[in-house]
Amino acid sequence: MEHQNVTLSIRKDVLKKAKHLALNQNISLSKLLTQTLEKIVEEEEKYVLAQNRQLLLMEQGFELKAADSHPWKREDLYDRR
Repeated sequence: MEHQNVTLSIRKDVLKKAKHLALNQNISLSKLLTQTLEKIVEEEEKYVLAQNRQLLLMEQGFELKAADSHPWKREDLYDRR
């Protein structure tokens, strides 16, 4: 997989905390940022796929009527005494 270097502008206090997070996880800051960005991208891709599935279902519609061969009669459902 091809990689590309980037330059980031990060506030000093955030950078210091991020370095500590990476150190606590025993990984480099670069690896921490890469993992975080990959997770964000993966979640967005999953969301878009789910959204597209739901839109397709909405376009197709749903069959909401009861099956023709139901075992009950309307009168059985209501106690009309």
